[in-house]
Amino acid sequence: MIRIEDDGTVRSIVFDRPDKRNALTPAMLDGLVAAVRAVTVGKGDDAAVRAILLRGEGKSFCAGFDLDLCKDDGPEQPTMLALLSGLSSAVEAMRACPRPVVIACQGAAVAGGCALLGGADYVIADRGAKLGYPVVRLGISPAVSAPFLIDGVGAGNARRRLLDSELFDGAAGSRMGLVHELVETRDEVLPAAADAARTMASRSVHGMKTTKAWALVCGGEKKMAGRAARALDTSLSLVTGDEARERLAAVWK
Repeated sequence: MIRIEDDGTVRSIVFDRPDKRNALTPAMLDGLVAAVRAVTVGKGDDAAVRAILLRGEGKSFCAGFDLDLCKDDGPEQPTMLALLSGLSSAVEAMRACPRPVVIACQGAAVAGGCALLGGADYVIADRGAKLGYPVVRLGISPAVSAPFLIDGVGAGNARRRLLDSELFDGAAGSRMGLVHELVETRDEVLPAAADAARTMASRSVHGMKTTKAWALVCGGEKKMAGRAARALDTSLSLVTGDEARERLAAVWK
């Protein structure tokens, strides 16, 4: 469900579940973290990678968590806990990676899929893409996404989008700064993202690494790590509560 493709100095990490709109599983998130960390360490073939392109196969980048996997979990909700933990680890891994990370966001990036955008250095989406964090409907807090979203779009925009369960389009995402480059159609997203990744890969390795690291320092990355851990704990704390379990159960009725 995760595919790795190397094209010169660009490594593509591909969500390969188009029939499920690339809905995330714990294994997919583990695979994403492992692939990004391999580039971060940079040994062997991984040392040749100069940029990462994260994309989804099919019409959508990522529809969020695969909730069907949680159906038979029982009151302890181990799958949802694993999904939230894996999501937090994936975003942190992308931010910590010394290579630039480009996301090709076509069609939709919803809930956990939208949260992944917070780990990218450059996001390209189509004007009509559907984005958002609708998980409060399920009695689950999107707090796990909050530190990264606030860092990217500011506290006001982040509060509005985390509390509002309605989806918004790529154009709105561009206006708030969640999307960095907007194209007109879904079919234009991947070519534009691949071009951006190749351009970044062609630049000075040390220059890009140092610049990305310094940008994180200026953004208070050490404090961010603490906030991210507390945000994850907040989201985890609601998963096994009565309201969340009842609302999740209603998904399958």
